[in-house]
Amino acid sequence: MIESFNVPKNDVAKWAGITSAVFSTSQAATGILWGRASDRYGRKPVILTAMTCVMSSGLLFGFSRNLVMAIIARSCAGASNGNVGILRTVVAEMVPHKELQPKAFSVMPLVWTIGSIFGPGFGGALANPSKKYPHLFRSDFFRTFPYALPNIVASLFFLGGWIAGFFFLKETLETKKDHEDVGRRLGKLVLRPFTRKAKEPKSPIDQEQASPLLKHSNFSSTSTIASRSNVPSATKSAASDAPPYRDVRIYFRKNAFPSADLLPKVFTKQSNINLLAYSLLALHSVAYDSLLPIFMHYPRQKDRASNPEVHLPFKFSGGFGIDSDRIGLLFILYGILGMFIQFLAFPPLARHFGVLNCFKLVTLTFPPIYVLTPFTALLPTPGLQQIFVFVIMFFKCWSAIFAFPCTIILLTNSAKSLMVLGTLNGVATSTSAMGRAVGPGVAGWMFTVGVSRGWVILPWWVLALFAAAGAVPVWWIVEMDGPGTSSGRDSSDGEDETSPLLNERSRIERYS
Repeated sequence: MIESFNVPKNDVAKWAGITSAVFSTSQAATGILWGRASDRYGRKPVILTAMTCVMSSGLLFGFSRNLVMAIIARSCAGASNGNVGILRTVVAEMVPHKELQPKAFSVMPLVWTIGSIFGPGFGGALANPSKKYPHLFRSDFFRTFPYALPNIVASLFFLGGWIAGFFFLKETLETKKDHEDVGRRLGKLVLRPFTRKAKEPKSPIDQEQASPLLKHSNFSSTSTIASRSNVPSATKSAASDAPPYRDVRIYFRKNAFPSADLLPKVFTKQSNINLLAYSLLALHSVAYDSLLPIFMHYPRQKDRASNPEVHLPFKFSGGFGIDSDRIGLLFILYGILGMFIQFLAFPPLARHFGVLNCFKLVTLTFPPIYVLTPFTALLPTPGLQQIFVFVIMFFKCWSAIFAFPCTIILLTNSAKSLMVLGTLNGVATSTSAMGRAVGPGVAGWMFTVGVSRGWVILPWWVLALFAAAGAVPVWWIVEMDGPGTSSGRDSSDGEDETSPLLNERSRIERYS
């Protein structure tokens, strides 16, 4: 697309990198704002608003007639892409139980992987349709806007997601979840002809649980619940000492956005360590994925044995010299492999060994993966090169698929309060976007410098240093119990006065 703007071929890669960096930079600049907005106005309206903005930006990008317009469109798309952090917040609020978090937090990366596999294929097939399919697309419209069709199709997917969210997505923000949702009411009307309401008789225990909460609005009614034999005594005492249940939502509304206390609640010690680890992970992992196809496509170095500038095993240059079709096939297999690891391997292993232990282990595998990658170019045949690099890609895929959900779960559980969870995930979106913007740029520049001086290992070993630096803060991470729990509170940052209320709300929902 950039080449169609009459950009010289030698500058296409540069401007493609700038366009990608603009997207990530804009996302970094607005991620916190989207998170704070979701903490104040609710998750659902902010998600729908962001989806509308991204959809509009995609259409603007497809109808771009020059490079400046395309860059502006990508900048708007990045600035609108605040949903990543908010959706993580929604998942965290829907799935508060730690034993279920690995499976819940693996769904979003799985969907992302599916999109990464099929999205580029659909985009490439639908781009410039008047040239590829002249018998179907004869209109001058597609000649004037050759890249409009893939963006129109992508916008239709966004529209489908928006409609599903409007009709069926539940609000999870504590201060807004009990408000009337017109969209969900309409959704129930739409589904009513297709659903059958099952009538189940209430057991005496169910009636006992429901009756006090319906008739009374005081936590004293929870004494029936707390008095059961299966409820711990600590829960009983906490329930008896808690404030009236009717005051919970009032309390949240009055304290939902304490501007003076916001930063200490967001930037706790554990949250800061998790943010640092997450940013460095995004930097080196995304940089590796962007550099690998360039390395594979780079021409092979000939006559290494007779070349005086080559000093094996470290000083050499050259890549695989394979075409884009073969590279695309390897990355499709890479994505399919990632889908199976994401959904079948990660949840049970993370539950068995623990999220933090898995994170510590995989962070130690990144540096050797990066160090070994360039040496695959020294193998004698293209077949061996591709086999061994795919083995390395497998370990990289395994490590990245474990690392990202683990760090997201640990970051979410490090939140001091549910009131700032959206803001914290917004900060994480911003910091990781900065890593994604810096990493590929640094890696590309180091690759250019390295091959020009005969040291193709240079960018890979620099990434290994970043990966080693990213593994250091992981050993200072403490696995917390999640926002609103006493053990999930960072003792070095003082008391969180909202935690008892959150504990009581969770206990009521758990035992009622």
